[in-house]
Amino acid sequence: MSIPRYLAALLAAISLGAHADTTLLNVSYDVMRDFYKDYNPAFKKYYDAKFKDNLTVQQSHGGSSKQALSVISGLEADVVTMNQSTDIDAIAEKGKLLPADWAKRLPDSSAPFSSLQVLIVRKGNPKGIKDWNDLVKPGVQVIVPNPKTSGNGRYTYLAAWGYALKQPGGNDQKAQEFVAGVFRNVPVLDAGGRAATTTFMQRKIGDVLVTFENEAEMIAREFGRGEFEVVYPSISIDADLPVAVVDKVVDKKGTRKAAEEYLKYLWSPEGQEIAAQNYLRPRDKGVAAKYAKQFPAVKLFGVEELGGWQVIQKRHFNDGGVYDQIAASIAKK
Repeated sequence: MSIPRYLAALLAAISLGAHADTTLLNVSYDVMRDFYKDYNPAFKKYYDAKFKDNLTVQQSHGGSSKQALSVISGLEADVVTMNQSTDIDAIAEKGKLLPADWAKRLPDSSAPFSSLQVLIVRKGNPKGIKDWNDLVKPGVQVIVPNPKTSGNGRYTYLAAWGYALKQPGGNDQKAQEFVAGVFRNVPVLDAGGRAATTTFMQRKIGDVLVTFENEAEMIAREFGRGEFEVVYPSISIDADLPVAVVDKVVDKKGTRKAAEEYLKYLWSPEGQEIAAQNYLRPRDKGVAAKYAKQFPAVKLFGVEELGGWQVIQKRHFNDGGVYDQIAASIAKK
């Protein structure tokens, strides 16, 4: 029995409509929730209009390294948006889900914006915290996420290490002693940056929260600008925030076009504008100039000065590395 022509047309339209529905999963780190809440609707509007598609973007957030492990273990991320390249490298090397040269596929080594570590203190700064050296003082409680699970925590560790190295007479031994002093003042290690913020702002634990600059704006929006102060240290670390398409997932799901467009749009004027509005330092020079007043000039050093991420990961954060040695020494006391 033949299907009536009008019914065949209707079925074809339904099939076409179903084909045009696309869902992406962006697996990201803790403190990017607010940026992607703003970015995803803007990208959807652009994408739907350009490709006549109906796009849905789903989000997953947590400690950066913990998120990378979830992807390696089977979480089907179309894209990963992390805070350090080693987490994406791990997805490439251990999960075999994307090529090792993923960072070459987009501008700026696939990092559309950057951030740095700042010090968030209580209103009035009662402990007088002005720089990294204040974090080792007796009676100062420092809130920072766990460097083993969080890129945020690793950047704090490295910023403190670099600060110590750059002091007169600084060397690796003194840097390790200094970082040990900072972590000796940490009363609780949360898994990710947003959990650390909750500990500091809601549970009222600690005198200073060390976190990304853009997290300070989230705190202001949620808790009010009069509840805390932002202290910019004399030196901090330049945190590039990389992104990548997860090839094996997008090829399996047929979402490569949408995933690639999703990441490319981060470099668009609108994407860069949304980044700046969320206190992420944009790559676009025009947008950066427009928002220059909200980004104080800070002396920065890069991970390259400490040997690059692969050297850093192996030396400091792999099992048995310097961080584990520091943690073991603290546990004994």
